[in-house]
Amino acid sequence: MELTVAACQMECVLENKAANFAIAQKMVEEAAQKGAKLIVLPELFNTGYRVEENDRALSEPIPGPTTDFLLSFCQKFQLFIIANIIEKDLTNQELYNTAFMVSPQGKISIYRKINLYGQEQIRFSPGTELEAWDMNDIKVGCQICYDVGFPEPARILTLQGAKILTYPSAFHSIRRYAWDLATRARALENGLYLIAANRYGAEKENIFAATSRIVDPQGRVIKEATYGNEVIMATIDLDFIEKQRDNIPYLKELKYKTSLA
Repeated sequence: MELTVAACQMECVLENKAANFAIAQKMVEEAAQKGAKLIVLPELFNTGYRVEENDRALSEPIPGPTTDFLLSFCQKFQLFIIANIIEKDLTNQELYNTAFMVSPQGKISIYRKINLYGQEQIRFSPGTELEAWDMNDIKVGCQICYDVGFPEPARILTLQGAKILTYPSAFHSIRRYAWDLATRARALENGLYLIAANRYGAEKENIFAATSRIVDPQGRVIKEATYGNEVIMATIDLDFIEKQRDNIPYLKELKYKTSLA
């Protein structure tokens, strides 16, 4: 079974949702017109990342304006989009760094970032739930940026049936070495595909690493962005997942399986 997937690497405009929607729309439409059925956008794509002074003002509920915006493309092109925003929980008024997947039918699945990096621990409340999402007959796992360095949650998602791991990200350039190694390691050790959509450009002292990538179950980078607003795409062979899991049977020979899986 083949599936065409895409990662959108963006330079965002700080605190300007309309401008970022316009950038995202162009990239999503480009990917959709080339056949993508799963598209991943970067971390906090609608606001930019370094907006800590105005997190609450820029936050929104899920569902809300951003999910509504993306739903229109999901319905028009019959595809799934994974993105990430500052979520405000209307029940407890807490803010979360939240990724979500929107389906063509309007179903929204969410993941609130568990492993918060640095000042994110002040900006956001940590998530507690980790669950692979249903994309038709395919299970998709989602984590966010810094999460990529934590192998345990990726393994839990894999044991829940994930065939693809996705990472909306705003990964810093000074830690590109970690990005390069961790994205390939998570794909290899779990025998699955990984789609990492990173930020490009600079915000305040943050210079983002770009190099968004699609990685195969052998840990090979099959597509990688350079620098700038860029859509990368690949048609992945989902049957190759089981072949690679037989080739190196990490999962079959796993002696301990967490009860969370």
